[in-house]
Amino acid sequence: MQTEYQSIFERSEQKYLLQEAQYTALEQAMWPHMQPDSYGMTTIYSLYFDTPDYRLIRTSLEKPVYKEKLRLRCYGRPDSESTAFIELKKKYDGVVYKRRIEMPYEAAMQYLCGHLKLREMPQILQEVEWVRHFYGMLQPAMVLTYDRVAWFGRQEPALRITFDRNIRWRTAQLELSRGAEGSMLLWEGQRLMEIKALRALPLWLVKAMGELAIYPVSYSKYGRAYEQMRGGRHTGEEQSAEEDL
Repeated sequence: MQTEYQSIFERSEQKYLLQEAQYTALEQAMWPHMQPDSYGMTTIYSLYFDTPDYRLIRTSLEKPVYKEKLRLRCYGRPDSESTAFIELKKKYDGVVYKRRIEMPYEAAMQYLCGHLKLREMPQILQEVEWVRHFYGMLQPAMVLTYDRVAWFGRQEPALRITFDRNIRWRTAQLELSRGAEGSMLLWEGQRLMEIKALRALPLWLVKAMGELAIYPVSYSKYGRAYEQMRGGRHTGEEQSAEEDL
């Protein structure tokens, strides 16, 4: 049974690939304006659901106006009763909408794999049901894990900057409880920075990124892992473009 907790997020998201020197310099510039959250570094575990022919991620990589992904996320390696979040992430016209609902990990896995019927279906789960029905057969497709540090604005709490490293992926052992092992996406010393904001970026941040030659890139973790799996271009190379979902 899912808990009463559920969330809806609407915000802009922009991604950047940072080398070690850029990360160190930007961190120094951030301290007067931002602070790390109380959790420190967290290892995030995500299980993406897709069709057998990877229709969702293939569509997303074509950069349509609207795209969506369905995943199960945990903060830390879960056991059967660990808190997990079923997340439906949508992007329309550059704005990201994320809907998520909290459930115990094992119950969430059973539900998403079609082995558990829920008595209660809040609005968010009704949207998940619609996506599952529309695509026909969604199944566990890929595990992605990475180590994240999150920062929040001292005066602007809605401003959030995250730094991810050690991004790993696998298409075997498709349960988050199996651990964080997988193939690496980034080069040594690289970090993927994501800026999540409800409004325009503050001038101090724009100035700092300009001085450090930090520019937006198109980077979907799931998309890059899929390309690596298919033998596509090197997933660590930079590419200036609008961000992927």
